[in-house]
Amino acid sequence: MGIEHIAAYSLEARGRSERAFGTHQERLPRELAKAGITDMQQANAYLEQRYMPRHNAEFAVPAAEPGSAFVPYIGNGLADMLSEHHERVVGNDNCVTFERLKLQIPADRTRAHYVKRRVRVHRYVDGALAVFYGPRRLARYEVNGALVSASAQWAA
Repeated sequence: MGIEHIAAYSLEARGRSERAFGTHQERLPRELAKAGITDMQQANAYLEQRYMPRHNAEFAVPAAEPGSAFVPYIGNGLADMLSEHHERVVGNDNCVTFERLKLQIPADRTRAHYVKRRVRVHRYVDGALAVFYGPRRLARYEVNGALVSASAQWAA
């Protein structure tokens, strides 16, 4: 999906958020003390009912265009992109060990075996597993490691 985390390690790079945090850290304790608030429940109510509405009224900027900037995903392979990816090396028995399971990689017409090759094990939201070699899915497995399908398919 092309999403990357870009870390900002300097105050200058995080200037706007650091200034906002500084503003809250200066204003909020003073306002809470002035209002006589001493416990968490009262502070949360104050934040929700008074502080945030005033802050948003002062600093909120309306969107340049109406509507949502989000667009629906068009394509295939979203489940593979959002699954957990774990790299493994195939053993001499053409199996991948993954969390106490032995996932047997079936022979296909591309290769007789994948011994000592690096593969990816995908774990999906429902717990199902799949083994990939590059962009090709070699096999799918149930949660317990039982083979579901042995088909070399290209990942979408």
